[in-house]
Amino acid sequence: MQQWLVGIDLGGTTIKMAFVTTSGDIVHKWEIPTNISNRGEHIVADIARSLDETLVKLNATKEQLLAIGIGAPGPVQEETGTLYEAINLGWTNYPLKQQLEAATMLPVAVDNDANIATLGEMWKGAGGGARHLLFVTLGTGVGGGVISNGTIVRGTNGAGGELGHMTMVVDGGAPCNCGKNGCLETIASATGIVRITNEKLAADEQPSVLRGGEVTAKAVFDAAKAGDPLALQIVDEVTHYLGLALANAANVTNPEKIVIGGGVSKAGDILVEHVTTHFRRFAFPRVAAGAEIALATLGNDAGVIGGAWLAKALAGA
Repeated sequence: MQQWLVGIDLGGTTIKMAFVTTSGDIVHKWEIPTNISNRGEHIVADIARSLDETLVKLNATKEQLLAIGIGAPGPVQEETGTLYEAINLGWTNYPLKQQLEAATMLPVAVDNDANIATLGEMWKGAGGGARHLLFVTLGTGVGGGVISNGTIVRGTNGAGGELGHMTMVVDGGAPCNCGKNGCLETIASATGIVRITNEKLAADEQPSVLRGGEVTAKAVFDAAKAGDPLALQIVDEVTHYLGLALANAANVTNPEKIVIGGGVSKAGDILVEHVTTHFRRFAFPRVAAGAEIALATLGNDAGVIGGAWLAKALAGA
């Protein structure tokens, strides 16, 4: 009887779930909607029920499951598995580990969603098992994770690795959802790229294929690949700040791998090349010599595989 780990990536819209072998291969994956009504009171029961239903569907038994590793969108108290706050789920000081263990009768490990994506890329993705790694995910916001000597850096109260909230524009920066101004998230996220583009389009009449169409991060990078001068200017500005942020973080952690994920990373080589140029300009030379910048490879599976890594460590598998 093959034993499986359970990896769960809990998001505000969907809950991604997977049964994963102890060597990190996905056996079966699926997702369910996230029911955030009544301050998320149904979420844990929905997860437990879906696990049971999927076991039946696969002609498998609960005895095959070793442990659950789950990532949630917010800072986590490491020892208790309590979420300090998950705004889009309606949770404050929510005892997720305790609640999920009671509902599933399985041991549960809880971490931040960016951290489990980091662990996933380290274990089975672009990280290639690197024991020193930075991960940054560029989506609607900017998330991140740090692995030092094989261990995720969680910090004193669960907020380690918040690369997206490094202040990049000290004065006059755009407001961030965190309450500060000028965060990396306001620049290098998909929404940040759109904001910068719209500001530049409004500022002058410079010809650009970006005029008249829908402005998206993808459109900007596609235009840059085609040689559009305004798009190239925007890409250079965005990657300047991203390269600076990664260099500053790398100067502290001296990583072997820097992995870039999220929707914006689909821009591909043009993103890596520009970020690498700025990174090497700002990083301490020996840090720059030791670091390779690569695109994430796991896509939406990073979270469930990272969750399985947490479960594996918890189960001692």
